[in-house]
Amino acid sequence: MSDIILSAGVRSNLLQLQRASDLITQTENRLATGKKVGSALDNANSFFTAQGLDTRANNLSSLLDSMSNGVNTIQAANNGITSITKLVQSAQALVSQAQQANNATTQAALSTQFNNLLIQIGQLASDAGFNGVNLLAGNTLTVTLNETATSTIAVTGVDYTNANAAPLSIANAANNWAGALDIAAASTALSAALTTLQTGSADLTLADSNQEGANLLALQTRQQLASTALSLASQAEQQVLRLFR
Repeated sequence: MSDIILSAGVRSNLLQLQRASDLITQTENRLATGKKVGSALDNANSFFTAQGLDTRANNLSSLLDSMSNGVNTIQAANNGITSITKLVQSAQALVSQAQQANNATTQAALSTQFNNLLIQIGQLASDAGFNGVNLLAGNTLTVTLNETATSTIAVTGVDYTNANAAPLSIANAANNWAGALDIAAASTALSAALTTLQTGSADLTLADSNQEGANLLALQTRQQLASTALSLASQAEQQVLRLFR
């Protein structure tokens, strides 16, 4: 059987139809995937460059998640310190009432309330974690700051889960405040604990003025350099325009 011979016009039209069909398929695929380069065959340079950028974006996204977890962990610890501080202040009020009372029964009842507050302090500290890390239970938070994990920051926690033990060391007298010296000792311990809590909160939230001052100077220098570069670029464009006048 002899081959079918097509005229030049028919062949041209068939090629155009085939090309149009291929373009329709390509366009439909782009609309479906949202990408104009779906494989190395479409554009090898763009495809492999995009893969590299996607990989880096995923790494940066993981870093962002790690930093976000770190911020939430510190916030949880700070909230815990705030709540514990309020309990310590409540304990101070009980001590003040015990000092004013001259009744052993009243003092014993206040001592029981004091012990309950110490238990609540430990419970609050135990519940002040985020995502398995609790800075008020002695855990250490480590946050990675770059893709190669060569830059990290570590926040060392403290253990407030036992208010009777260090660093809070708020111990109640075994004889339920039967004597004035016991009540005074509790007051002293509470004042020291408040100082410890305030120091811990400051370490978590206050900015380093020296570091922030250095950052401000660096940013101001960068801003001045950018302004200078913009001015030079504008002058260069104006000089080019003068050549055409």
